[in-house]
Amino acid sequence: MRGKGFWWVHLLLFLGLALAQIQEGVDLGRLGLLKARLEAEVAQGRLPGAVVLVARNGRVVFEEAVGYLDPVRRTPMSKEAIFRIYSMTKPLVSALALNLMEEGRIFLTDPVSLYLPQFRELRVGVERTGPNGESTLELVPAQRPILVYDLLRHTSGITYGIFFDSLVKREYRRVGLDAVDQTREEFLNKLANLPLQFQPGTVFEYGNSTDLLGHLLEQITGQSLEQLLEKRIFRPLGMADTGFSVPEAKWGRIAEPFPQDPFTGAPTPTPLEVRRPPKRFSGGAGLVSTARDYFRFLQALLEGGALEGRRILSPKAVALMTQDHLGPLYLPSLQRGAAYLPGPGYGFGLGVAVRLADGGSPLMGSSGDYSWAGLFGTYFFVDPKERLIGIFLSQSPGGRAYYSQLFRQMVYASLVR
Repeated sequence: MRGKGFWWVHLLLFLGLALAQIQEGVDLGRLGLLKARLEAEVAQGRLPGAVVLVARNGRVVFEEAVGYLDPVRRTPMSKEAIFRIYSMTKPLVSALALNLMEEGRIFLTDPVSLYLPQFRELRVGVERTGPNGESTLELVPAQRPILVYDLLRHTSGITYGIFFDSLVKREYRRVGLDAVDQTREEFLNKLANLPLQFQPGTVFEYGNSTDLLGHLLEQITGQSLEQLLEKRIFRPLGMADTGFSVPEAKWGRIAEPFPQDPFTGAPTPTPLEVRRPPKRFSGGAGLVSTARDYFRFLQALLEGGALEGRRILSPKAVALMTQDHLGPLYLPSLQRGAAYLPGPGYGFGLGVAVRLADGGSPLMGSSGDYSWAGLFGTYFFVDPKERLIGIFLSQSPGGRAYYSQLFRQMVYASLVR
């Protein structure tokens, strides 16, 4: 009888999901093609495993787990799998900053040095070519302070040392700024003494801005970033499996990558150690989460900052977060070349890429849709016009661009009205 009852529960869940798909204008057969495609990628040894979730009008219409939670042990993937979401941490910390702004704890126009005085005397690295043809780094004073606003939209001049190359980035690598195993104080002291890649407020440069933002919020409140996110975002939204580490009772749910990346042929970079608390809470890349947890955050944004009666932001704050802040009115000198991660047709809001118009991008979508991704193969998009949310979670760093585009185009292809 127990087995029969279990079968009926699954049948009812399936029928409910199918009804939701019909009612919300999503083609079940086309979403089935997405699952089949991902299963084929697993069978070919290209994808270790993934969890995908699609919601429309507030209802989950597609949720599947494919492949392996741990490809070495061949543990089957679970919908409850916990993933290192890396840069998908940034939208959560950006929302936290706006939450504190709405309480009057901070202004976006505040200089960073108001709270962290070691960032008062900043220098910018300018590459010069000498008589012998060699490049040298000249340090010039910053023309204005870094603002909290700059940290949110990545116009602080702060960079990463791990993407692309420049003499400033080499300085980042020399001192190990991007290293995981360091304290908050070590990180801040290194960063304050490094040159900026660009003058503040002039160029979008993806980097450690959100890490600095997180530590600034800690300084303002006297609480850790972990405590702030738990109190103001995770607990109100019911995100029970999101945090900076995974408790021992949940270790069996942690998703792992291949030891060797099938896309690059190189050993997979060592993933974040999430089985113990970190030395510092990285606001740019430190969180773990599940598909259902992250869905609750995105649904709250889509609903104007509240979910099930629990509000984290006002509708106007969500609008501010998801509007473009890199337009020509603000950044006339902005370069959008190969290093511009939002991609063609997209600007950048306060923590998310934002589509500028219905055209101008090779990706299906709508004007005003917003998205971001994580280094190890996680991705989300939200389309307010379609009332659509898509989440793709994997631990496949080499395949992150390929799978995010594949997922997005097949989800949009499933919409029939």
